[in-house]
Amino acid sequence: MQAVNKDAEVMRFFPNTLTLEQTQEFIKKMQQQFQKNGFCYYAVEKLEDEQFIGFIGLSEKDFKADFTPYIDICWRLHQSNWNKGYATEGALAYLNFGFEVLKLKNIKSITPVINLPFEHVMKKIGMYKVGTFKNLLLGDYPDLEEYLLYEINHPNMPLYK
Repeated sequence: MQAVNKDAEVMRFFPNTLTLEQTQEFIKKMQQQFQKNGFCYYAVEKLEDEQFIGFIGLSEKDFKADFTPYIDICWRLHQSNWNKGYATEGALAYLNFGFEVLKLKNIKSITPVINLPFEHVMKKIGMYKVGTFKNLLLGDYPDLEEYLLYEINHPNMPLYK
């Protein structure tokens, strides 16, 4: 995970790359969410060789905004695994898990307006744009503070095969 989080290209839509300590804290937070909720952002490996490629999953979000708290779907993959369908395939699997196993009615996702690759996957998995908002946590980063909000509701979910 540290290799993914310290890659400047992977993290180009974040204020900066993450240190080893920040990555360890992220992993600890995901473990705590899993213990509490039974879900989190999960480590992802390629089936053919079990190579770790990043994370995909669901997470509880509660930062200050008019649409929080909510369940978020997100992915972050090592750039050597971009444009191979892994984010789409994994996100569809986690949407299915969220709706069919966890019985969620709605799942959201956010990204900076400039993160077109992430938005592309949001659209591919059937999410629709709700609007934009200013991410108050990123006020010091004007290029990153304008965010997109997408969501999907259970009946609109394309079935994962």
